[in-house]
Amino acid sequence: MNTTPNSGIQEIIANNYGKIKAIREKGVDPFPHRFKPTHTLAEAAKLAPEAAAVVAGRMVLMRVMGKATFAHLKDGTGRLQIYVKKDSVGEGAYELFRKQMHVGDFLGAEGKMFVTKTGELTLEVSKLTVLAKSVRPLPEKFHGLTDAEARYRDRYLDLISNDDVREIFVKRSRIVAALRETLNSEGLLEVETPVLCGQAGGASARPFITFHNAYKNELYMRIALELPLKKLLIGGFQGAYEIGRVFRNEGVDTRHNPEFTMVEAYKAYSDYHGMAELVEKLFERFIKIVGSDTVDYNGHKISLKPPFRRLSLPEEWKAKTGEDIHNILDGKRFNRPNLVALAKKIHVDCGPDTTSAKIFDRILDEKILCELQQPTFVFDHPTAITPLAKCKPGDESLVERFEFFAGTEEIANAYSELNDPEDQKSRLVEQLRQQQEENNGEADILDKDFIEAMEYGMPPMGGIGIGIDRITMLLTGKPSIREVILFPLLRPADQPEA
Repeated sequence: MNTTPNSGIQEIIANNYGKIKAIREKGVDPFPHRFKPTHTLAEAAKLAPEAAAVVAGRMVLMRVMGKATFAHLKDGTGRLQIYVKKDSVGEGAYELFRKQMHVGDFLGAEGKMFVTKTGELTLEVSKLTVLAKSVRPLPEKFHGLTDAEARYRDRYLDLISNDDVREIFVKRSRIVAALRETLNSEGLLEVETPVLCGQAGGASARPFITFHNAYKNELYMRIALELPLKKLLIGGFQGAYEIGRVFRNEGVDTRHNPEFTMVEAYKAYSDYHGMAELVEKLFERFIKIVGSDTVDYNGHKISLKPPFRRLSLPEEWKAKTGEDIHNILDGKRFNRPNLVALAKKIHVDCGPDTTSAKIFDRILDEKILCELQQPTFVFDHPTAITPLAKCKPGDESLVERFEFFAGTEEIANAYSELNDPEDQKSRLVEQLRQQQEENNGEADILDKDFIEAMEYGMPPMGGIGIGIDRITMLLTGKPSIREVILFPLLRPADQPEA
């Protein structure tokens, strides 16, 4: 006899299909078209004794006690105990409930509230309705759904099994709502821009490529929201933002998913200092969502209360590497020989094929960013890796850009946006050189259409991009991006790890 766990589940499934057949033979539809509750379970749990209620939910506990049964129903708001008695619902209905229903089924229940001897507010059922008969056993029957890969692959089971997971996504929704409310209050207009693009610009990343059959041309999944939003400000909007999905053909780890959500916002006549003020306004709202001005993240207690530390990258670079940041910069380019020499001096890995941008990022990560547990603005970055931002007055090697970090994770990136079309073109030509000479597949493209739009006149503005997944990770204390994305991209189940 086959006694494997899978054979046990198959036996349960077959048995439950038999129960569905038995229910139908009694003239009862196990999947009725509709049901109208008068209260959610959370609302019913606040009613006074003797109050009438009609509720619905999934049965998650069932205790049969002869001619009466206690059960717990659960919905998206909470849970409620119900009391089903043969004398109240009738012998036929009670026997059907006792013999054919089990944990996992959806039920509708009508009755009045009362308080049990143990003091628990309970619905005494006068009418019971089968709403959906489940066939497969819930994860709790097999000791819960705890394996991370299984939780992400079957998120619906994860949500059934783990209430705290549902709370993460409730909180995520509230974070997005707070972002939207704040940006609306700043006078910015929410818009939608194309996901499929003729070119993939606005960020340093590898795009996903697809093909459009009607026009017979390649299209790119957007890697950023930036360039279309800036065009709207050229067109006369005072400010615009989009909360949208972005796609980057990159590796998968605890901080990266190829498909992720971000908000980008642009405000005319502002700059990167204005964007820093916006971040602090957002965190004032986030504190209300969290219910505390601190969170535990990766073993550290992070303060969410503004104002946040403002750190000068050039000053910190010199303090941590012993060299002036200008030694590795040659105007708007990197001085590669000096950059490589510095990396070797401070024991940061680099090779002949490592791009200059990648070497710089490694030094930055290993010497500076790894220490930024508390929320910190890191101001003023090299022009060589930031082609869309204004240079600092009097210093073409650096731009007015900040990256905002918390728990050592990058949360936001902001610029005083470059609006000089001639300078913009020369910067993107430099990015093209990096693509060709250093094989930098993540360099920005030369978007001629965007340059042409700029030539009609683009107002000075501040712009910011904020990772919704990253901010949710921080505010929920989850160090893996897969914990805050409902359906993260996973390796195919039948594909072994490389």
